[in-house]
Amino acid sequence: MAESDSGEKTEEPTAKKLTDARKKGQIARSKDLGTMFVLVGSACAMLLMGNSLVQALSLMMKRLFSISRREAMDVNALFNVIGTGASLVITPMLWIFFIIIIAAFIGNTLLGGMSFSWEAMAPKASRLSPAAGFKRMFGVQAAVELIKSILKFFVVFIVAYLLLTGLFDQILGLSLEAIPANFSHAVNMLLWMFLTLALSIGIIAIIDAPYQVWNHTRQLKMTKQEIKDEHKNTEGNPEVKGRIKRTQYEMSQRRMMGEVPNSDVVITNPTHYSIALKYDAAVGGAPKLVAKGIDEMAIHIRTIAKENSVEIVQSAALARSLYYTSEIDQDIPEELYAAVAQVLAFIFQLNEHKKGRAKKPTPIAKKLPIPEEFKY
Repeated sequence: MAESDSGEKTEEPTAKKLTDARKKGQIARSKDLGTMFVLVGSACAMLLMGNSLVQALSLMMKRLFSISRREAMDVNALFNVIGTGASLVITPMLWIFFIIIIAAFIGNTLLGGMSFSWEAMAPKASRLSPAAGFKRMFGVQAAVELIKSILKFFVVFIVAYLLLTGLFDQILGLSLEAIPANFSHAVNMLLWMFLTLALSIGIIAIIDAPYQVWNHTRQLKMTKQEIKDEHKNTEGNPEVKGRIKRTQYEMSQRRMMGEVPNSDVVITNPTHYSIALKYDAAVGGAPKLVAKGIDEMAIHIRTIAKENSVEIVQSAALARSLYYTSEIDQDIPEELYAAVAQVLAFIFQLNEHKKGRAKKPTPIAKKLPIPEEFKY
């Protein structure tokens, strides 16, 4: 039972899954939303620029029908007349095309945003497969499209019927109006009817847009195993990462232990903590922590120190303070300079004593000057 459940796509798609799908051109799109915007844009463009276009066409036709015999016989003059007439129409036509293009762009990017994918444009053998085509024709998506088409037909039919019945008297009254007023009235009426019919498709678009988003998410749903595999591929296999971390840790420990023989002193507590410090008097600056450890690591540091004749000093409070406030290969905190200075001064005097150059130094104080906030 558990094995069968693991194959069910019950989980929401991850961000990576959505990004990969977008790169492949798989995004939520509503054809009805795009169609509605194009039709509404076309109707608005004609309503805004219709009068300008009609006037331009009227002037062009007047000019073309008033060509003289000399202009008709002269090719250059004839082309000039045609060019002048066409120039009158270009401006309103460009505005109409511009409005339609903007409407088409908004309608097709409003849902899903902009997306350009070479992978989606690449030819695929599956698109030429008769079996795949048959599945598309008689699948669930085809049934949904058929239902939408039927709904669109009935919506447009009902809206058109209501418009015709509501404007029936005005349509009959066109025959009583004078020319060209009746022509202008008829065109204006047709444009408003066209806009209303275009807006009626919005009823379908309002239903289709959320459905497309839901369907797109449903198609990209993942199984729990797919999410686990994606996490492994993205974050890396936990076992491999664990081995890498262990290797890095072992390398850092070996490097740290290699610095213990070069240190000046190892401060202990005396069992649980060991801190190795180095101070280069020639360079100056602050003492540097070169190694630290607790328990077994602390014992290992002390063992290496003894083998290499590095002095070991017991100071529980200072060892704990250095362990928790200092990092390996970093300078110690300024607040611990005074306490560490006493330890280093003792070590340097002890070394001089062993060489017979100085008397035996006084043991370091049991209570070193450690600030309260640095006591652990």
